[in-house]
Amino acid sequence: MVLRALAAAPAQGLRSTQLAEQLQLSSATTHRLLQALVAEGVVAMSEQGKQYRLGIDLFCMAASAGSVGGLREVAKPLLLRLCASLGDTVFLLVRSGFDAVCIDRVDGPIPIRSFTGDVGGRVPLGVGQGALAILAFLPDQEREEVLRYNIPRISQLGPYDEVYLRNGIERVRETGSAATPTGLLEGMAGVGVPILDRNGTAVAALSIGTITDRLRSDRLGMVTEMLRRSAVAISEQLNPFDPTLRRPSLSLSSQYGSQR
Repeated sequence: MVLRALAAAPAQGLRSTQLAEQLQLSSATTHRLLQALVAEGVVAMSEQGKQYRLGIDLFCMAASAGSVGGLREVAKPLLLRLCASLGDTVFLLVRSGFDAVCIDRVDGPIPIRSFTGDVGGRVPLGVGQGALAILAFLPDQEREEVLRYNIPRISQLGPYDEVYLRNGIERVRETGSAATPTGLLEGMAGVGVPILDRNGTAVAALSIGTITDRLRSDRLGMVTEMLRRSAVAISEQLNPFDPTLRRPSLSLSSQYGSQR
């Protein structure tokens, strides 16, 4: 909680009192947590000792996460190839609890807007084509739990109610891809396909973002097929011990219970 709050904080950081108020923790608990994180180098304290921000050691650890035989390394050549062939921006998303997180992105020549933004951006499962592709191919029980938690989170986003999401999931399971325009990002369109593990469960997704004119029916089939082939190629090389792909279901119930 402290690290996430500092990640979203202004560049100058936050005071301990600000963190305590934001996280609804006591001053003593917040101070103790901050001192422990400072001692480990993942949080840095200003010279005046009044403000805290993320430390350089945290970025060093993040850079090495899943680096040996990891999903990013396996997928990178395919992302580059897709971007070069299609001329569109390509995203690699993984599931993280109730969200999808962008862990890699290769930009095409056309500027776009996306739900996840840059690497590290996250979006609730179901919002955007890549996150919907992951949600559709989760085990039934996990998918239902995600829906129970996420529907109240995203109900303010125009069409994202339960009927909309369930219809979208059904279409994705039938076609194997998510390509329905959301209408939330004007002029933008995309396609997402799941990356499945050996049990047929989505652990990640490939997607592209582009302008609407570049994803009309005469081009959609070709783009979707290229994404599918790349997703299959990545699936065949997945390392089940990659920390990026650790199943979040073990902690899902406790996370849901603590946040609802």
